[in-house]
Amino acid sequence: MQLSKLDIKNIIKGDEKMKRLIAVLMAFAMLFALTACGSAPASGETGGDSKTVDVGIVLPTKDEPRWIQDETRFSEALGSTDYSVEILFSQGSSAKEKENVDALIAKGIKVLIICPHDGDAAASAVEAARKEGIKVISYDRLITGTDAVDYYVTFDSIAVGEAQAKYLVDQASGSGNPLYLYAGAASDNNAFLFFEGAWNVLQPKIADGTFVIKNSSEAVALQGKAKLTRDEMGKIIGQVTTNWDFNEAKNKAEAHLTAAQAADKGNVFILAPNDGTARAIADAFAADPAVTSYKVTGQDAEKASVQYIIDGKQSMTVFKDVRTLVKDSISMAVSLLEGKEPQTTGSYNNGKIDVKAKQTEVIVVKADNVKSALIDSGYYPASDFTNLK
Repeated sequence: MQLSKLDIKNIIKGDEKMKRLIAVLMAFAMLFALTACGSAPASGETGGDSKTVDVGIVLPTKDEPRWIQDETRFSEALGSTDYSVEILFSQGSSAKEKENVDALIAKGIKVLIICPHDGDAAASAVEAARKEGIKVISYDRLITGTDAVDYYVTFDSIAVGEAQAKYLVDQASGSGNPLYLYAGAASDNNAFLFFEGAWNVLQPKIADGTFVIKNSSEAVALQGKAKLTRDEMGKIIGQVTTNWDFNEAKNKAEAHLTAAQAADKGNVFILAPNDGTARAIADAFAADPAVTSYKVTGQDAEKASVQYIIDGKQSMTVFKDVRTLVKDSISMAVSLLEGKEPQTTGSYNNGKIDVKAKQTEVIVVKADNVKSALIDSGYYPASDFTNLK
């Protein structure tokens, strides 16, 4: 069939009308999609306008019970305010942490609460926030090497280490008691503060022969010094770090036991930095037939470790009531949002400036006060544990 010029013109006109119709329909579809997106809050956000976020929170990882617990406490605390919040996890990656902060900056946050994976590496992230006029609260771990930190909310980390060491000293008698030292991650400023506190209490008892260090040549070389520089602590921590990792702690403890002589075992005393590593180290020492008994420290009052304490597998934990820490953080953030000066109780030098801090007290929990410290206070229900007395 042959088409005339008139037929071809009509077809073209029809195509143009169809194109205009399709364009109009697509515009309506896009408008509907945008309206639908704006009507629901973004994932991980609580309250407020979904297009902007007032408070951004960045936590280190979802792989440890402690930080999941913190997420829950933050959500509960912010539920009673009129401010919107988004909580993100960095999964042990400083690069991811920076991405999280950038994403929150793009959402218009006014306050950033951040617990850094690596205190030094987090400096670039908070400096980006500072450039946008965002107030920065370093949470639980101090961000170091930058002046872009406004406040620090923390437990008294030196007091934590001192409490752990005091427990070991109180349990020891006689002389020559084998002492095994373990520490957190060298990238975490808190690991140094915990160790500093522990060394304050342990060193005099090492010097007088009550304890004998069995797993760190660096600590042995420095055992005559009551006060250590950061570099000196770094040498020791470098030898005995667990990197806050359960498996690394277990492997390191097993390696130390393999290298140790029978005389280095018997009734042993173990400085473990937190509950996760304490359970791993305890399991390794309990499995060694040459270990007659062990005393091992911890911190965070994780449920698994509380059960270990009840069962006699872990000796103690330092309870840091996250409810109080979160409450202090939110109170500080709200003060900043309202243009007020937050309450502080001290300061910490981060290598660049003295950062104003709000400190929270800690409690030592042993088998004889699990119920009063953790159950009666409403922190955990009794039903979470077995054989509780």
